[in-house]
Amino acid sequence: MKFLVIADIHGDVENLPLFIEKFKETHDFDVIICPGDWTDVNVPKGFTQEDILLLIIEELKQFNKPIIAVPGNVDPKNAIELLEKEGISVHGKGKTIDDVGFYGYGGAKTPFQTNIEPDEEELKRGLEKAYKMVEQAKYKVQVTHIPPFQTKLDLIAAGLHVGSKVVREFIETKKPSFAVSAHVHEGRGIDYVNGILVINPGRLPEGYAGYVELKQDGSVTGEIVELLI
Repeated sequence: MKFLVIADIHGDVENLPLFIEKFKETHDFDVIICPGDWTDVNVPKGFTQEDILLLIIEELKQFNKPIIAVPGNVDPKNAIELLEKEGISVHGKGKTIDDVGFYGYGGAKTPFQTNIEPDEEELKRGLEKAYKMVEQAKYKVQVTHIPPFQTKLDLIAAGLHVGSKVVREFIETKKPSFAVSAHVHEGRGIDYVNGILVINPGRLPEGYAGYVELKQDGSVTGEIVELLI
């Protein structure tokens, strides 16, 4: 199974389909994974964050691929409900496509009092609940907005690691085939936690997406794709 991973869209409705078409020139994909921050606090006049979120989902539906999603911390609080209504959410729940079980939890704790900020205990409970729903799947994929602690993916410009210890521990103990996150724009890249690939695709409006392939033998490869070349 092949995955297009896009994150931190931040309301860029205009460039989203253009970037995905560019991606399709070199990569096939079976599933779209979006680990949050679909919208931004600043929206065009006459629109709400909810409007922008639904517009982006409609754009993604045009590619006729399953979508797996969690909300980001700046998405509106009712994004959780909207993603659920669209049938694409793995926020605190599991979803299985073929023999791959997806589980996750959105939002991220920050110093800025944004919209969706679960603490570590809530994050742990949510991931445990979600994981139980896909525990029998042959392969598993973890999807969170906040990246695992002390990796390349959670390193901010100030040199601090701002990721989640719970997310990292969940990867270490549950051993998914790979894990997806976002949130830290400068943390774009691929790293490994106990040999398990973890990917932060970067900020889509800057022209970055992620690509992961999960082969039938369980092996995983991934890359960051530059879409402005």
